[in-house]
Amino acid sequence: MNDPLTTPAPTVEPAAVAALMARRFRGYLPVVIDVETGGFNVATDALLEIALVLIDMHGDGTLRRGATHDFHVRPFEGARLDPASLAVTGIDPWHPLRPALPERDALQRVFREVRHAVRAYNCRRAILVGHNAAFDLAFLNAAVARADVKRNPFHPFSCFDTATLAGAALGQTVLAKAITVAGLDWDADSAHNARYDAERSADLFCLVCNRLRDSHRCAEERARELGWVSDAAEAALGEPPLDAELPPL
Repeated sequence: MNDPLTTPAPTVEPAAVAALMARRFRGYLPVVIDVETGGFNVATDALLEIALVLIDMHGDGTLRRGATHDFHVRPFEGARLDPASLAVTGIDPWHPLRPALPERDALQRVFREVRHAVRAYNCRRAILVGHNAAFDLAFLNAAVARADVKRNPFHPFSCFDTATLAGAALGQTVLAKAITVAGLDWDADSAHNARYDAERSADLFCLVCNRLRDSHRCAEERARELGWVSDAAEAALGEPPLDAELPPL
């Protein structure tokens, strides 16, 4: 049996691939985000690492992990650093060789990559994918507000949680266990690193979505029968301004 995460996809015109992605999640582009922090309180605890992993659509309709971008983040002034959290992540926020960026700079770099991907796939906005995604989204939104970053490409409250997806599809909600029962590799020594956890979450998201392709096709056909989807509406699906009013997910 071919593994859709590793089997080469057939070559298809970029416009057709973009249309597949735009239809797959109603114009929302899934982007995996993982953060490592100095604690659990979004208002007081430091954001220390942030990683994003793009999700690519291939011509056969399968999703695959795309490019990864990750950044070390300098604690904001007055940020709390819980020693217990630092012991888990192994992060030394003040290490002289740690190439940390101010929050605003790191977020702007993340959002620049996300906006490029949103435009490339003709989507209307990004939607955060994460393992226990509410945690990552809460820290992201808090940092955006604190750093006064404009034009956040992510939906402000909706997200795709891979813990939920894994629990339903694999019977496991812990990332390490879900990855293992899915037949993918897990390196415990690399865990609690934003880049590694984001890439494993991306692999898990793609695997579950790819296994649901038949279900999605049936649902899409039913939506057409109900008049919820039309060829004209799909052709018109474009990207409104990133600061436009958000439609419900």
